[in-house]
Amino acid sequence: MSDLINGFYEKLSAVYQGGGEKAVAAQHGKGKYTARERLGLLFDPGTFVELDTFAKHRCTDFGMETKAAPGDGVITGFGKVNGRLTYAYAQDFTVLGGSLGETHAAKIVKVQDYALKNRAPIVGLMDSGGARIQEGVNALVGFGDIFYRNTISSGVIPQISAIMGPCAGGAVYSPAIADFIMMVDNTSHMFITGPDVIKSVTGENITFEALGGTSAHCNVSGVSHFRSPDERQCIEKIKELLAFLPQSNSVSVPDADFGDAAERVAPELNSIIPDTARRAYDMYDVIRPIVDNGYFLEVHEGFARNMITCFARIMGKTVGIIANQPKVMAGCIDVNASDKAARFIRTCDAFNIPVVNFVDVPGFLPGTSQEHQGIIRHGAKLLFAYSEATVPKVTIVTRKAYGGAYVAMCCRSLGADMVYAWPSAEIAVMGAEGAANIVFKKEIAAAEDAQAKRLEKVEEYKARFSGPYPAAERGYIDEVIEPARTRSYISIALEAGKEKQQSLPAKKHGNIPL
Repeated sequence: MSDLINGFYEKLSAVYQGGGEKAVAAQHGKGKYTARERLGLLFDPGTFVELDTFAKHRCTDFGMETKAAPGDGVITGFGKVNGRLTYAYAQDFTVLGGSLGETHAAKIVKVQDYALKNRAPIVGLMDSGGARIQEGVNALVGFGDIFYRNTISSGVIPQISAIMGPCAGGAVYSPAIADFIMMVDNTSHMFITGPDVIKSVTGENITFEALGGTSAHCNVSGVSHFRSPDERQCIEKIKELLAFLPQSNSVSVPDADFGDAAERVAPELNSIIPDTARRAYDMYDVIRPIVDNGYFLEVHEGFARNMITCFARIMGKTVGIIANQPKVMAGCIDVNASDKAARFIRTCDAFNIPVVNFVDVPGFLPGTSQEHQGIIRHGAKLLFAYSEATVPKVTIVTRKAYGGAYVAMCCRSLGADMVYAWPSAEIAVMGAEGAANIVFKKEIAAAEDAQAKRLEKVEEYKARFSGPYPAAERGYIDEVIEPARTRSYISIALEAGKEKQQSLPAKKHGNIPL
């Protein structure tokens, strides 16, 4: 028996060496960890249980019968992250470049099935050269099996993909279907076709980084939700994100009580709104004093910065926050901001996370470019997402809330459960100056002093239609509140809505305007 046990440990040692010392050294030389090192950083010490450790490929074409591939280039298993059950797979670039073949895919599929069956999050650490060419269609079928499970698990369990190296061709679609994508500066790359193919087809010269690096996908395309300067911080970000998410759509996120009182007052909010509507302020300075201990985790920080989306806690409970950012494009809603917010709303709703909205929006961004990019269709995603969401929704109008953008930021008629407004709120079809120019056009033109008459009519319009009180008189605003006490009012609304029950009409699914 001892010989058998010794033989077992010899085989295990060979697998643990991955692609060998030279391949591991090359991985480290690129500033990258090995797959096992990454899993060691992700899981609580001593909790990781590996699956299919001794799995091997069956390919005999193109000399593959002579190639050892420990674990077939991917490590799969489960353990505890922050003390909670989590499943994971990590592609091993030291073994055949982490390429995906039949067995490689089967290992990932098995751990995906376990995660769904046991209702626990799954994390994919991607570092792969793509489909294993030697295995042909078997590799492509493997991708399809993975994508299918990504899709049926969507909205049931949290799925997080971290791009730890190259991710090209069909491989990019598993992360794209996941709930969140992480990338690492300088080492993460995602693209459908690489620079060499692009050059041969279009003649365009472009680098890996410019085509599919972190800046491209975190700031421009919006494909990635988070970026980190190195892999260690990326994995810490995964753990931080998991702490804001539930195990599945059937349970709540565990509370994390920081001892921050619900009734805490933030007097600085009473003076944050500038005296003139043309001046900007920073919406982060509104969010920070309201959430527990001023702590929040921003999603899509570099993308569509005119819209803020983040997770935070209020009274120890996870909330999703969506807010216009007056410092960027005056907080206007454009194509990218619509997509960003709509996706975040649907993520929160899928996992039973209440949504808190801070509104300061002058309108949808005008212009030919926006119209031709389909702002109508993209803006409709925002309307659809808010209307469809059944989680508690609390809206606070801090300043401007004009026209269709007022509606799109979750007004009462779009399903908000509680709507508050600060005394500085301006709720109207449009700004008072523009409205006065239209409504009182003839009177202004006929006046001896047109400028004085215009200013008079602007003030008249403000008195009759702007401000929070006309909306409050009609019940569209539940309460006008002192800004300093916003946290207390949000806490009350969330407490009142914690047992909210709302059912939508029976259907296969809605038809969101994608």
